[in-house]
Amino acid sequence: MIAELNHLIETVEAHLTEDVDIDGLATQVGTTEYHLRRMFSSLAGMPLSEYIRRRRMTVAAADIVAPDAGSGERMLDIAVRYGYGSTEAFGRAFRSVHGASPAEVRADGGPLRSQPKLRFRLTVEGNSSMDTRITHRPDFRLVGHAARVPLIHQGVNPNIQAHIAGIPASEHARLKALSSTEPAGLLQVSADVDPDYTEGSELTYLHGVAVDAATAVPEDLDAIEVPESDWVVFLTSGAYPAALQDAYASSATDWFPSNPWRLRPGPSIVAVLERADDFSTATTELWMPVERV
Repeated sequence: MIAELNHLIETVEAHLTEDVDIDGLATQVGTTEYHLRRMFSSLAGMPLSEYIRRRRMTVAAADIVAPDAGSGERMLDIAVRYGYGSTEAFGRAFRSVHGASPAEVRADGGPLRSQPKLRFRLTVEGNSSMDTRITHRPDFRLVGHAARVPLIHQGVNPNIQAHIAGIPASEHARLKALSSTEPAGLLQVSADVDPDYTEGSELTYLHGVAVDAATAVPEDLDAIEVPESDWVVFLTSGAYPAALQDAYASSATDWFPSNPWRLRPGPSIVAVLERADDFSTATTELWMPVERV
């Protein structure tokens, strides 16, 4: 994975003024675009698309402040070179990175906020074991109450809290009674997640249960069809949701680089096995869809 990501970085550097074929690159290195994007965002702390934008604007700044820029190259020519069809669109992207417009930087030489070229390195960690298992599941359905919510990386998601709070207590009992297959019990399901895992991007959150594929879905409930597949299941215990969010991060930094599995598109599922009355601590299972490398 480290070699694949560094190859990706070199390809981005060689194509800063061109479109980068991420899917083609992923195929070349024997993985998928989905897995490559998710691993990049987890390890780099930013989406791949954001890194490419920052690098382009870093290099574009050098063109703008070049000694002959004041009397030479038009701003539109620079914008087009870096993939923008207008100076307005280029200016918005430039300001979002540097905090100043291209014209201000051309006049004053700054301010500039450069994005260094990334380099991924392997460090010896893994001194704490991860409690995991691989399981193969036949087709099943996730049924419950769904809502579109923004992705939040750290802390409690208030949009999800509000969604769950709006479900009557009697409905929780009804959903539990419907549960008929693993993962068992009430589940927290995240689906349609942005492959770049961009903070603030929308996902589908479903509060519900798993039922076998033959179970009819009540008309008043939402459903997500899950095909036959393999899953990695991480057991977590501790402060909630911090321990669970740490498991997401550790899967990218520790588990996937060390095991012959990669993420595939599909929902991630959290099953709460035990919890404190105030939900300050919990024992959970984090289910992530995988495929053999």
